[in-house]
Amino acid sequence: MDRQLKKKTWTPKRIVGGILGVAIIGFFLYSFAFTEFKSTLNVEREKLTITTIKQDSFQEFIQVTGLVQPINTIYLDAIEGGVVKTVHLESGAFVQPGDTILTLSNSNLQLQVLQQEAGLYDQINNVRNSRLNLEQNSLDIKNQLANAEYQRDLLQPLFERNTSLYEQGLISVQEFENTRENYVYEQKRYKLTHESFMKDSLQTISQLQQLDESERRMWRSLDAVQAILDNLVIKAPIEGQLTTIELQQGQSISPSERVGQVDMLDNFKVRVGVDEFHLSRISTSLRGSFEFAGATHLMEITKVYPVITNGQFQVDMEFVNEAPTRIRRGQRVRIRLELGDASMALLLEKGGFFQTTGGSWIFLLNKDETQAVRREIRLGQQNPEYFEVVSGLQDGDRVIISSYETFGENEVLELRE
Repeated sequence: MDRQLKKKTWTPKRIVGGILGVAIIGFFLYSFAFTEFKSTLNVEREKLTITTIKQDSFQEFIQVTGLVQPINTIYLDAIEGGVVKTVHLESGAFVQPGDTILTLSNSNLQLQVLQQEAGLYDQINNVRNSRLNLEQNSLDIKNQLANAEYQRDLLQPLFERNTSLYEQGLISVQEFENTRENYVYEQKRYKLTHESFMKDSLQTISQLQQLDESERRMWRSLDAVQAILDNLVIKAPIEGQLTTIELQQGQSISPSERVGQVDMLDNFKVRVGVDEFHLSRISTSLRGSFEFAGATHLMEITKVYPVITNGQFQVDMEFVNEAPTRIRRGQRVRIRLELGDASMALLLEKGGFFQTTGGSWIFLLNKDETQAVRREIRLGQQNPEYFEVVSGLQDGDRVIISSYETFGENEVLELRE
């Protein structure tokens, strides 16, 4: 009788197949667990701008444009209006202090000056007449005092003799009393005249002082009135180069109208416009520099004008050393204005990447520079050339700084030649 044999469940073939299946499943599980699922983009290396992070001296500065101006400028304004009579010096001429530049004519002003002069002379004459009257009155009182003193002194010896004779009984009582009354009267008259003289003297001295001061004021007023006509002649206040508006004989000039200026050309300054964003950081003594005629020239801020116009405020910068010999007024220069002291920092060269990332991340190359991976960073201060790296990068790291506009949201770049 035949016996039925049981079929084996785990044959060598099945065992091998099971092991292979487990291995395949394990491989896929491993790949799933340890593979980074980051979006990748292939880019051509030659189209990228790559730079190296470096530790170096960092100087925060801004680039500003300045206009060369004379170190000192005196403006010429017509104090009094009038008609141009004579143009003595043309625009562009070099002048010395006191040189006559322009003469104006004003008939109405000349008539007013003559009338004011006549009135002042009348007042001066009145003051002089008042002084004469005071002096004459003082002389009259002095004469009265002298007469009273003379009469008193004249009666005093007579009164003394009659007193002696009356005591001896040689003269009558009536004669003695007449002499005594006359003498007493002259004493009182002298005393009253002397008191009047003293009061009048004090008052006269005060009045004369007031008259003298009034006369001096009138003479000063007269000088000032006569000087009004001098304002019709415009003269150079300092040595320098003259610049005037176009002037023609017979041209009408209004009072306070600016007719020109005189520039001192022995030195120059630069008037610089700075963005209002930097107002809180700009102060006197900050320095800057610019290149001119193959040399670097240092400048220093000497004055800050805090008024903001069209988003800018103005500062004046003067040369630390001598100004360039060939520099000219009206010339524009590009100045590197320093905002602080230099310090050591990690430097990242500026590039188009910032427009996309805002400085929060950057593509960092691996060691063999075949791949670039997105790296979070933090930037600090900046100047027109570099960013200061606060964190996220190290000295010697290589990064891509060209524009990221074509990279999309990819986090890994595969660099190919």
